[in-house]
Amino acid sequence: MRVLKGPTQTERFLRRLARRSTEPSPQVLRTVEGILRAVRRRGDEALRRYTLRLDGHQRLRASPQEIARWAQAVEAPLLRALGVAARRIRAFHKRQLLRSWFVKDQGAVLGQLVRPLQRVGVYVPGGLASYPSSVLMNVIPAQVAGVREIALVVPTPRGQVNPAVMAAVKMLGLKEVYTIGGAQAVAALAYGTESIRPVEKIVGPGNIYVATAKRLVFGVVDIDMVAGPSEILVLADETAPPAFVAADLLSQAEHDPMASAVLVSTSEALAQAVRKELQRQLRALPKAPVAQEALRRWGAIILVRDIQEALEVVNRIAPEHLELMCRHPRAVLKGVRNAGAVFLGPWSPEPLGDYVAGPNHTLPTGGTARFFSPLGVYDFLKHSSLLQFSRKAFEALAPWAEALAQTEGLQAHAQALRVRLKRQRESP
Repeated sequence: MRVLKGPTQTERFLRRLARRSTEPSPQVLRTVEGILRAVRRRGDEALRRYTLRLDGHQRLRASPQEIARWAQAVEAPLLRALGVAARRIRAFHKRQLLRSWFVKDQGAVLGQLVRPLQRVGVYVPGGLASYPSSVLMNVIPAQVAGVREIALVVPTPRGQVNPAVMAAVKMLGLKEVYTIGGAQAVAALAYGTESIRPVEKIVGPGNIYVATAKRLVFGVVDIDMVAGPSEILVLADETAPPAFVAADLLSQAEHDPMASAVLVSTSEALAQAVRKELQRQLRALPKAPVAQEALRRWGAIILVRDIQEALEVVNRIAPEHLELMCRHPRAVLKGVRNAGAVFLGPWSPEPLGDYVAGPNHTLPTGGTARFFSPLGVYDFLKHSSLLQFSRKAFEALAPWAEALAQTEGLQAHAQALRVRLKRQRESP
């Protein structure tokens, strides 16, 4: 893992990191467009054909009996862990719930109606990268928001089912579960087929084909975000334990060769100690080749003069996960503008946030924390404005609205106001 000193080296790395894009290749784009078009036109026929070709079976939906049977394979300790995580995630997200509000304004009633989406699709990765935590993190906020219908899709390559995923499904009481995945599952959720009714929003992570499909169906349905490779940035000073820093960097590097793991520090001694720790811990890591490739391509230790310079790097990268492992993390937090989730102090490692802390682990990546937020209850709510005017309140504001309508050349707008003003004068 390289150590970068000075503005020139740092700038070169930051520019390279910013070019790490989730844009699909032309070949991926053509493939996904073809799948979306086929499922939209031929429905279940195309869905079964792609599922047979890619996953080796044609089953579309899992019955409640199958879900219960698969979930039985999960042992009690893991069930208890899922229960702890579910309770904490639900408690945290209940604090995000928004409510309708109304205010009286000189004879008018103005307000905002907050309503949950009716039907949502949740994509959960299957196969080797199959995560029960993704079920909890994507479904629970929708349930808290009041979404009535949740359709979950999870690929089952060669018919293989992850029992822990099904245990999470059963724990949350989901009934509508489809054993399909890939771009074809996204197409089915967006457009609907004979067996699957269309949804209003699709959430959940997936590979580049899933991410591309979500990007292309946006507008037909809403989506949460287009997720890219995982990221962690640790801002640390000389007080940080090198073993903690190295372990946390590796916790993200093991995800994917494209994952980014960056240490920004004011201490050269810490930087060298972390490099040694990384080598030591890598020797015992089952996914060492993946992590080593991620560190080689997208890892760096950036040495800075002071915390202010460190914060400039942080806000420019806008990392998915940000750990502040320094003497006064609360004071440093005041300078953080862009981050998906912030972890304060040496005893708040990122993996706690992935599983049991409570906040959502679906976070903006690729610098999009500059304008995106973590997945939350608010993602499953929509808002309508409400307006109610009395005759007197209308009469007070209508002339101003008429003047603006005339200025914009919208005569029918002005007429809709004048006809009422005329009625007022004729029948006070």
